[in-house]
This record gives sequence, structure tokens and C-alpha cells, in this order.
Amino acid sequence: MSPERYRDWLQQALWDLDHARLAVQEGHFEWAAFAAEQAAGKAIKALHIFLRGAVWGHDLTLLLEGLPDGRPVSKELVERAKALHKHYLNARYPTMFASGTPREHYTKTEAEKAIADAEALFEFARQGTAG
Repeated sequence: MSPERYRDWLQQALWDLDHARLAVQEGHFEWAAFAAEQAAGKAIKALHIFLRGAVWGHDLTLLLEGLPDGRPVSKELVERAKALHKHYLNARYPTMFASGTPREHYTKTEAEKAIADAEALFEFARQGTAG
């Protein structure tokens, strides 16, 4: 992939974050958490692309810890990535719970935390691509 495409990935990550915030306003907390997870993934992938690395997969922790330049990542960011990755499936599929739907299980607090985590990962990626 062309290294210049990192800008497109960062822009989409920003729009995904905006979608997450709107979903919270509408009470769609499961979708807010999923959109936050997607925003973080796209931001980290943007950094991989900027650094001319091959990028594959959806595990935010592996993506974050596997940056091609071996840059240090704080324990806090790794913890945020781990928390966000849990929303990749849980926020979408009823089979992830013994009963009920994701909407019935997600809370506003969880959605807001997911957004805060995604914002932190986005900022890390944005700073990493700033030159």
C-alpha cells in the first residue's frame, strides 16, 4: 500500500470516532464501542502505513506492539488497546452473551470509556505521523 494513504486511514479513524460519539447520543452504546474500536484500529494501521510497514489483522494489541520501527508503546496504551479489542465481537453478536443482545449489555459508561481509549490511540498515531 502506498505510504501516502496513511492520511486516508487517519481521516476515516477520525470519522469513526465522530460516529461513536453520535451513537452515544442516540443510546446505541454497543455501536459506539464498536466504532471506537474501529477508529483505534484504523489509526494504528495509519501509523503502520506511514512507517512503511505491512499491516494485517484486527488485534489492536498486536498491531500496537508490532509497529515496524519498534517504537516504545506505553503500558497504558497497551491496556487501552486490550480493552478496546474486546468490543470487536462483543458489541456486534448476541452469541457473545449467554442471553440477550449486545444493546442490552452495553452501558453508556462502557461506550464513553471506549471512545476515550480510542482517542488516546488516535492521538498516539497522529503524533507518530506528524513527522
